[in-house]
Amino acid sequence: MAPALAPAALFGLLIGSFLNVVAWRLPRGESLVKPRSKCPGCGTQLKAYDNVPVFSWLVLRGRCRGCGEKISARYPVVEAITALLYAGVVAAEHDHALKCALGLALVTFLVPIAVIDLDLKRIPNALTGPAAIVAVVIGAILDPSFLPEQLIAGAAALTFFLVPAMLSRKGMGMGDVKLAAVLGLYLGRAVAPALFFALILGVVVGVAIIANQGMTEGRRVKIPFGPFMAVGAVIAFFVGSGLVDSYTSSF
Repeated sequence: MAPALAPAALFGLLIGSFLNVVAWRLPRGESLVKPRSKCPGCGTQLKAYDNVPVFSWLVLRGRCRGCGEKISARYPVVEAITALLYAGVVAAEHDHALKCALGLALVTFLVPIAVIDLDLKRIPNALTGPAAIVAVVIGAILDPSFLPEQLIAGAAALTFFLVPAMLSRKGMGMGDVKLAAVLGLYLGRAVAPALFFALILGVVVGVAIIANQGMTEGRRVKIPFGPFMAVGAVIAFFVGSGLVDSYTSSF
């Protein structure tokens, strides 16, 4: 059966719009449901036709209809990325209910986690906690035989990051440790390449910053690791199991 990519992308746009709200309001302790979205400049509540994901931002050229205040391009970018990821998950796993459900849930949590970590350099427990619960519930309902792999992978990823976090408080944060455990629950054994990809991306970006700013200044730059973990998890969702199979079959 052909995957319903258009509905998946459309739904992803709508979810992405909500995830923008989550990323802004949740770390500030604000309600996620009210009040309605408003202009950051004049405070006017946005009309429904000015709040259509991506489209409204493009039509208004990234500005408020009333006061002309510039509206960040991050909003349509988050919406578009969420839509693309939703469509990608459905395209890749539409015949596999468990992986499709886990993939969509993973994307839904990773997007605001990455944005919040970029903004505030922290990963809220209010996202990683529910994300862990949702992963276990999905596994228990759709394929209980996958639960042992989920739990083992989550515990292994937690331990892998917990040790360096405990040894050096200046490095890995506990939010990253908890996120690693969550990735294990969603990806199972594919969490290994996810963490590998994240570490490689982190090293590449770190080296680039040092090359640009010099060793002394570059080492002072604080880089949130959550976004790298999010990217690594997405890559591993699509290719991680195949990489693990290839690796294990070579022995």
